[in-house]
Amino acid sequence: MDTTNSAYDPAVALDFFQSVGKPQAIAKGTTVFSENRKGMRLLRMPHRIYLLLKGEVGVFAKDERIAVIHAGEIFGEMASLGQVPRSASAVAMSDCRVIALDDQQFRAALGRNPGFALMLLSIMASRLRDTIGKLGSPEPAARGAWRRAAALDAQLLADLEQVLGPPARFRYPAGKVVMREGQYGVALYAVLKGRVAISIGDCVVEKVRRGGIFGELSLVDRTPRLATAVAETDCVLLAMSRHMFLHLVKVSPKFGAALLKAVGERAAFTASRLGKRSAPAGGISGNRVALA
Repeated sequence: MDTTNSAYDPAVALDFFQSVGKPQAIAKGTTVFSENRKGMRLLRMPHRIYLLLKGEVGVFAKDERIAVIHAGEIFGEMASLGQVPRSASAVAMSDCRVIALDDQQFRAALGRNPGFALMLLSIMASRLRDTIGKLGSPEPAARGAWRRAAALDAQLLADLEQVLGPPARFRYPAGKVVMREGQYGVALYAVLKGRVAISIGDCVVEKVRRGGIFGELSLVDRTPRLATAVAETDCVLLAMSRHMFLHLVKVSPKFGAALLKAVGERAAFTASRLGKRSAPAGGISGNRVALA
């Protein structure tokens, strides 16, 4: 994770990881996780997110080193949150100390420090904006080639609806614009009923059904929306503010983890499209790191 991002605070990250995890040593030359695998069972740490306390970790894609992780930085977060295949391998370049959190520990830490979710969202948002900036206008996809958004499970969605209540519920008829690219927004949306199409430029890149979320980047910055969302069918949506998001993460860390997972998968999909477009030139190292 790039600590030059203004949203990243190493002290906050250390407090978050130490609240539930313990440091452990990793010897020089150890492979922490491997490319194209979903959480290699090394040191009994599948699907882990890591904080490097000491040493250096190299990030490799197809045997080429594309980044170096330094003390105080987080790594492995995108594949851990999105449960997607690793796009790179991480190898200890020196004797290292790390704290590694599994899914259960991560949710427990979120309950104690919900603000960390916003910090992580901010960094992921920055990466996503950078990726889309490099990608430019998406090329028209084949019919049905758009991505179907990840969804909250039925119980989590029902709990969310109950906590937020009727004031957060909004109806949109088919064809109604929910949010528009380039405009400012302050709400995250969850779909209770219907289907919403997400477009960048004139290209539909994603469709969000019941349980899906969109508009999450408005929670972490005041920059313009990256995409337009239009109700494809009559829809019922839940809207939540930044304040309500923090409250929900505190009372339901599972919600915070599910949201981060959805954003991670969205970022991974977007970066993969950039990688495919850039393949003849050798790929984009910065985005490969983001997916490690």
